[in-house]
Amino acid sequence: MVKVTKLGLAREWLPRYTGMPIDEFGDYVLLTNFENYFLRFVTRFDCDVFGGGRPMQAATNAAGLSMVNFGIGSPNAATIMDLLEVRNPKGVLFLG
Repeated sequence: MVKVTKLGLAREWLPRYTGMPIDEFGDYVLLTNFENYFLRFVTRFDCDVFGGGRPMQAATNAAGLSMVNFGIGSPNAATIMDLLEVRNPKGVLFLG
């Protein structure tokens, strides 16, 4: 029987939810549930958008700052925080 760990699940689920490979996430992450904030970030920094059609969209600028639009609800906010454990960012800020 294969042992399933929280870290192992997060390693699979972070790219599944966001469409972005783990190594594309920066050391600092902005989290939002406002699509407008996300679109402004992507436009301002000319970022590639990952996760179109997925529960969460993500992008990282050239300086290594990532933003994730986690959608609506406290459960989604908790989920993305758990999944970011794989990346172990230096800082996470919620914009709401």
